[in-house]
Amino acid sequence: MRKTALTLALTLAATATAQTVQSAHALLDQGKWQDAAAAAAALNTSEGLALAAEATTAGASLVPDNQKKGLFEKAQAYAKQAIAKDRNSAEAYFELARAQGRLAQFSGILQSLGLAGDMKKNLDTAVKLDPKMAGAYVALGLWHANLVAKGFIATRATGADRNQILPNFEKAISIEPNVAVHRIEYANALILQGRKAEAAAQLEKAVSINADTFWEKRDQETAKATLAKLK
Repeated sequence: MRKTALTLALTLAATATAQTVQSAHALLDQGKWQDAAAAAAALNTSEGLALAAEATTAGASLVPDNQKKGLFEKAQAYAKQAIAKDRNSAEAYFELARAQGRLAQFSGILQSLGLAGDMKKNLDTAVKLDPKMAGAYVALGLWHANLVAKGFIATRATGADRNQILPNFEKAISIEPNVAVHRIEYANALILQGRKAEAAAQLEKAVSINADTFWEKRDQETAKATLAKLK
C-alpha cells in the first residue's frame, strides 16, 4: 500500500509539473513573456529553465534597446542553469546558443567572435542530442550567413562557410515545412547574400501559413513588411 501511495504521489507530481509547463507555454503564446518566464523558472527544472530562457529572449524584442542586453544575459543564465540540471537537454543548449547569438550583437568584435564560437558548439550539441530540432538548423544557417556577411576576418576566425547556409535551412524546412519563422529567417539569410527573388519566395510562403500565437502574428507582420520592400 505504501509503495502504491508513493507511486501515485510521484505520478501526480509529474502531472502537476507538466500542467505548469503547459501553463507557462500558454502564457508565452499569448505574449505574456514576463509571466511565462517567472512561472517556468519557478519550476526549477531543466525544462522550466529552458522555457524561461526562451521567454526572456523573446521578450527582449519588445523592450527598448538599452534593456535588451540585460535580458539576453538573463536568458543565458537561465539556459546555463537548465544545462546544469540536465546535460542531455537539447532545448537547453539551443536556448543558450540563441541567447548568445543575440548577446553578440551588443558586444565588441573580439567578444562577439568568442560568443559566436560558443554558440556554434552549443548548436552542434543540440543537433547531436536531437537531430530533428528544426530551430537549431535555422540557427546554424543564420550563424553561417551572418558571419559570412561580415567578411574574411569573421569567417577565418570562426570557420563560417557559405556552403553551409542553404543546407541548414533546407534541413529545417524539411522537418517543419509549416513553421513560418523558419522561412522568414531563411529569407533574411538570402537577403544577406543579395538573393532577393528567392527571399521573396520564402516570405510569400511564410505569410500564407496560419499564425496563431502572439509571436507568430508578430513575425508574419514583419514578413509582410519585408516582402513589400522587396517588391
